[in-house]
Amino acid sequence: MGHDERDIATTCDEDRPADLLTVGCCLATAAERHAALTTARAGDAGAALGLPGSYLTLVHCEGVLRVTGDRAGVIPVYWLPHEKGIWWATAAAPLAALAGTGPNLPLLLAELTVTGVDARGDEAHYGAVRRVPPGHTLVLRRGAEPSVVPASPVRSAGLVEGVQRLRRAFTTAVTRRAEAYERISADLSGGIDSSSITCIAARTRPLLVVTYTDAQMAEDDDARYARQVATDVHGITHRVIDARAAGVAHFDALADIDALPTTDIPSLTLGLLAIKDAQLGPAAAIGSQAHLTGRGGDNVLGAPHSHLVDAFLAGRHTPALRGAAVYARAQRIAPWRVWRQLAATAAAPYPRALDRLVARLSSPASLAAGAPGVGNLAWCSVTEAAGWLTAQGRRTVAELVDARSRVADPFITPAVLHDRLALEWMASSHAMFEAIARQRWNLAVHAPFLDSAVSEACMSIPAQQRVRPGVYKPLAQAAFTGLVPGFVLHRPTKTAFTTSLYTGLAANAPTLGRIIDRSLLAQAGLIDAHRAAASLHVAITGAPAPLAALHTLLVTELWLARLQTAHATWWQPDPQGSPTCR
Repeated sequence: MGHDERDIATTCDEDRPADLLTVGCCLATAAERHAALTTARAGDAGAALGLPGSYLTLVHCEGVLRVTGDRAGVIPVYWLPHEKGIWWATAAAPLAALAGTGPNLPLLLAELTVTGVDARGDEAHYGAVRRVPPGHTLVLRRGAEPSVVPASPVRSAGLVEGVQRLRRAFTTAVTRRAEAYERISADLSGGIDSSSITCIAARTRPLLVVTYTDAQMAEDDDARYARQVATDVHGITHRVIDARAAGVAHFDALADIDALPTTDIPSLTLGLLAIKDAQLGPAAAIGSQAHLTGRGGDNVLGAPHSHLVDAFLAGRHTPALRGAAVYARAQRIAPWRVWRQLAATAAAPYPRALDRLVARLSSPASLAAGAPGVGNLAWCSVTEAAGWLTAQGRRTVAELVDARSRVADPFITPAVLHDRLALEWMASSHAMFEAIARQRWNLAVHAPFLDSAVSEACMSIPAQQRVRPGVYKPLAQAAFTGLVPGFVLHRPTKTAFTTSLYTGLAANAPTLGRIIDRSLLAQAGLIDAHRAAASLHVAITGAPAPLAALHTLLVTELWLARLQTAHATWWQPDPQGSPTCR
């Protein structure tokens, strides 16, 4: 869904009946595709899944069809038993329309109120529709029950080998995109991620780069670094979009529900529509065929804070405790609090931690989110939005968490879990942003850091080896030296955007208040709209508030409301009696 014939490539085996079909941005050469098909025919699909790019893979051989999304989850796979067959798609909405089901409210509620829980599992955001988790393959055989099996595992590597793989994979990901499209553009925030993409792309083809700034960001380092990159690197045409001149802010353009773009799942991009209109306008104006972004860079180049727990579990007690003390100082919290949480997380396997979360959800008094710095080292926890749950809402989330605890891996480590969940969340977020970009600006948005080969190279390195005390993104420094200017790779600062969010909340207070007043989650008895509205009021005044929770709630409510007004007709009758997708 959402892909045209330019996104589809097929490779066939002339000697034996076998086909390899990719959907999305597969950057492999013909020789690479044929080699991948040969190994897949022999029973090893790993090469087909690790080609350059971000794409869905279908391998059809000897009557068996294997359907696999990309490693991160940018292109997902959903399936549904229907009319004595199996229907699958890269979006859940058409399958939900086929089954006649609505949104999966427990899943939406869990994504809003708990962290560290694999809330989706094999569920979609619609009832009855099943999801193939990233890193898994849907196997279909005629006359047999479908199965979902793990795809080829990520091969573990040491730091040196992983860095070499990252350099090759990322350079290929960016360079081949620059070679494949005549007109390209890119974000350039001034950070390591977007600057690395821009610098490598400019080595192949001139490109337009766009820097967004506003009243807060203009006082920070982003714009200065972006201008220096644009000045020092040949082949860059630089446009700076200032929110003050463009007259845009967070949460603009949300008053008319019917005018909002439709997405398969809720998208945080809805809160930035007007900003993205201004930011991506120059790229759309030149007819850019591929707009490159640094999305996913924080996930694959960094590591979750729970890498300290993994180090402790691996027997590296002293480095883990020292790292925890450094982390405590950075978060301005007492080291003993961090040490206590580290020890508690290390002492309990993941299923037991989920059971404790279920117990915690039974009592409203225990739903305070606590200090975020300490919670980052926990297996799982509640968000600030948990305080909005009704008794029915708490039971609903507890039932979902309890179901996940029954199938949770007792041997997984915290950093591995958090790595996977964060990468999957970012991939889904990017997929919805890209869907909106195609609808709103006719622009294809690419995130090379989320390519399977790139994310695999990074994730092959244990989390504790991807970080170094006092050094920001050391993995980028090791992999991109010589490709990206040193002043970018050694940048010590990172800009926060809280002031910009407060400004947008205050500017759009009436519209946002109406969204919460009409809350469909509240109408379902799952949240207390008055408590959520009180949190919104606090944020509008500029006082400390649950900004992330409010943003998530607002876009979730907009998504639910848009489902009611979109009235999409996915299917029509076929003369032979089977549904036909429009």
